Amino acid sequence: MSSNQQFLQNLYEAFNKGELETIISLMQPDVKWANGVEGGFVYGRDAVRDYWTNQYQVIQVQLETLKFETDEHNRDVVTVHQIVKDLQGNLLADTTIEQIFTIENGLISLYEIGETETIQEKIQKTRTASEQ
Repeated sequence: MSSNQQFLQNLYEAFNKGELETIISLMQPDVKWANGVEGGFVYGRDAVRDYWTNQYQVIQVQLETLKFETDEHNRDVVTVHQIVKDLQGNLLADTTIEQIFTIENGLISLYEIGETETIQEKIQKTRTASEQ
């Protein structure tokens, strides 16, 4: 496992444990972070902290790393199994996504999602499918 892969594996472990300050410490102060719930981006550590604090109040997300790759732009691409539940533990979405990281000077400067569907859209699809 490369040093970036180990760095990212540690990030996922901290995320799954809800260790928000550990995660924030692994980002550049001016990080650009994809908003996986609503779309767009949030900018800077404080905005990411607010984004996740708000997210933790409405949903639970667990991420399991499946594959690590490096793309043609030298970004780290991680394929993850994403499970989204409400706070009562009811399954809202179960999907596989690509998460793309740009790491500079040992910290994340940019986080992107390899698809366009937001968590809100995935939850709506899951609800629609279960109603049929």
